[in-house]
Amino acid sequence: MTLLKPKILRFESLPSTNTAVARRASEGAGEGLAIVAEEQTAGRGRLQRAWSSPRGAGLYFSILLRPTIPQEHWPLITFMAALATGDALQDGGGVHTDIKWPNDLLSGERKICGILAEAIETPAGRAVVVGIGINLTQNAFPPELASVATSVSEASGRPAERETILAALLRALTRWYSLLHEPDGHEKIVAAWSNRSSYATGRLVQVSNGDEVWQGTTSGVERDGALRLNTADGEIKLVRAGDVVSVRSTN
Repeated sequence: MTLLKPKILRFESLPSTNTAVARRASEGAGEGLAIVAEEQTAGRGRLQRAWSSPRGAGLYFSILLRPTIPQEHWPLITFMAALATGDALQDGGGVHTDIKWPNDLLSGERKICGILAEAIETPAGRAVVVGIGINLTQNAFPPELASVATSVSEASGRPAERETILAALLRALTRWYSLLHEPDGHEKIVAAWSNRSSYATGRLVQVSNGDEVWQGTTSGVERDGALRLNTADGEIKLVRAGDVVSVRSTN
């Protein structure tokens, strides 16, 4: 069964595609409304960070979802989006990616895509806006970020075809979103995410959340997507928010 039927609106320039979708959701837009912009003048990433969005350098995309899954499974929407975007980058761009918890996509340990999912209240009920920003060319980010960011064109060694990647993304989102709504969909999403992420298990990382900083080895994810962190003193911390950075072992 296909639950999601995306309908795309295109714009030359917007402050934020997420904000534009949220506004239309508050006006009664249905599930599947998607917005693509040539540029964003105030793009947003996770943890209140700005997302560089120069004209023509990336795919700036947001979609409205009105999930009917149990509320405790809503955090897995970010996992679902990461899996779908990974498929799109592989199928549409020829780029294999890793997933850094919870939903950054990496190529060669450098960030190629960011995902921002925001729950909103609308007259038709609670909804989620999922924003996906893919670096298509090296112009998508400032030169000083070249050591931590990459693009489809650099990773694949050929020009990035935005429309091909967008079409692959729509297909993949439709497929993974339907899977999430199956009776055991949440378990399948967690299993697929864990299989695709080198950060899921056995990775030494540092997690920052506000003034709190923890270091430990990852030991899988919970049913709601929380990251299990095994600290040096043997404590298991469940991380539901924060910034994860890989740490090189000194051994």
